[in-house]
Amino acid sequence: MTISENSTADGELVSALSVVEGQPLETRAEGYAKLYDDLRAQLEGGDLPARD
Repeated sequence: MTISENSTADGELVSALSVVEGQPLETRAEGYAKLYDDLRAQLEGGDLPARD
């Protein structure tokens, strides 16, 4: 990953976290779980089953 790609990824993560943090408390945990699953899938390089 190049520095430019890393900076873009960092910006996307910060943006995604901002969206989740802006949600009502009742739905925030679900948003964090989805973000976690997305990040894990990217890091592991595979398709993981989505949470229901």
